[in-house]
Amino acid sequence: MHSTNLLLEEPIRMVSILEPSKPSFFPAMTKIVGTLGPKSRSVEVISACLKAGMSVARFDFSWGDIGYHQETLENLKVAVKGTKKLCAVMLDTVGPELQVVNKSEKAILLEADASVILTPDQEKEASSELLPINFTGLSKAVTPGDTIFMGQYLFTGSETTSVWLEVSELKGDDVVCTIKNSATLAGSLFTLHVSQLHISLPTLTEADKKAISTWGVRNKIDFLSLSYTRHAEDVREAREFLSKLGDLSQTQIFAKIESVEGLTHFDEILQEADGIILSRGNLGIDLPPEKVFLFQKAAVYKCNMAGKPAVVTRVVDSMTDNLRPTRAEATDVANAILDGSDAILLGAETLRGLYPVETISTVGRICYEAEKVFNQDLYFKKTVKYVGEPMTHLESIASSAVRAAIKVKASIIICFTSSGRAARLIAKYRPTMPVLSVVVPRLKTNQLRWSFSGAFEARQSLIVRGLFPMLADPRHPAESTGASNESVLKVALDHGKASGLIKSHDRVVICQKVGDASVVKIIELED
Repeated sequence: MHSTNLLLEEPIRMVSILEPSKPSFFPAMTKIVGTLGPKSRSVEVISACLKAGMSVARFDFSWGDIGYHQETLENLKVAVKGTKKLCAVMLDTVGPELQVVNKSEKAILLEADASVILTPDQEKEASSELLPINFTGLSKAVTPGDTIFMGQYLFTGSETTSVWLEVSELKGDDVVCTIKNSATLAGSLFTLHVSQLHISLPTLTEADKKAISTWGVRNKIDFLSLSYTRHAEDVREAREFLSKLGDLSQTQIFAKIESVEGLTHFDEILQEADGIILSRGNLGIDLPPEKVFLFQKAAVYKCNMAGKPAVVTRVVDSMTDNLRPTRAEATDVANAILDGSDAILLGAETLRGLYPVETISTVGRICYEAEKVFNQDLYFKKTVKYVGEPMTHLESIASSAVRAAIKVKASIIICFTSSGRAARLIAKYRPTMPVLSVVVPRLKTNQLRWSFSGAFEARQSLIVRGLFPMLADPRHPAESTGASNESVLKVALDHGKASGLIKSHDRVVICQKVGDASVVKIIELED
């Protein structure tokens, strides 16, 4: 019996489950975003992370200064050169995040049933009785009986490192709370989360703007992860800010959905953003636990149909301290892939976890196994039906290329593109084979100097499922004569052979522009 809603090929042979996983030469189609921090910032560890399958490096600005992150990024550049593996850079903003200020960094022990005061006076020392916070309006926003969650680097869900408080009394600007469970808070940064509370702070704070206009501009960031996106207006404001910063006008904005407010305006946010990050850590607090899976499925489906990357977070929390994920976590990663996610984002697991490299390779292996049973046929039909008729010219070419590749059992689809849009549209239809996106640079000028575009476009496909970029020689334009296209094609095929993607007698589907026309052709490789 074929289930209409399960993205699983049926029936699955038991024998195939018992076969050992192949140490696949080519990585999973799903991308992995790794957060670089104390445990993952040396050239050696970053190199190992790249080899294990990380394709986007995330820099979280809710802790660490600009100098610290610059040092890490310089190490990333050395690692990219050494491993010859492309890696994109994502800057994650702090946003209107409520934080406890613990200047001394001493561990704070909180005992169940005791009281603790949250105060906006940041000059005071953090202790078991008093916690200074970075927000003056908390006492006006909460009422007795409200629940506040607190923990290091977001609420982990572990009852020993995170605590939940109940508001018992309001004293001027101070909030007196009863501690509901005993916990030890260690480190300098604890995040506060009040369920379904509107925080009257801007989404892009002054500290965020400073980080973007200095660190971001200097390093030409590929992605901006906009924390606590609540409205489409937040994305528009961020885009307007980026448009004034030279090269950053090309930076893609990923809206991070972390609250019920963001969920309520999800459709408008999706329309404005270039991609979505489902921040399940905070959302898991804002939503009842039984609703989290439903939101994930609905949000990923909407992203898929819009052809915009969906990134899922907080999948293997236990690997922060353990070498193996729990059974529930392993299943969760696979289900995220079967739901249609483009990428998995690892936060604390790689930032301060003990096993950053092992975490990346474990998640990669689970993704690879899940992709093998992904029901592409059902997905393709659903997407074509959703897009409807008449299709746009580009959408029609993209879906035809994928259909042709599946019918002739091609090993790979090669797409020549200058903006990256055509390749992203092909990836939207989730072909079962990798899409090699050959980005052909374009010459552009700002009236002062000439430069080539292409590097941004190539790196930005490193977050899209199934898309693998390659930067072509700028002397071969994407829409040029047959002869120069043939030479670019030869380079692309050689790249495919070297990566172990294609071999003699394989079929390859090629999507390219010839003059004003877009062409899909099928070639068979000779010896």
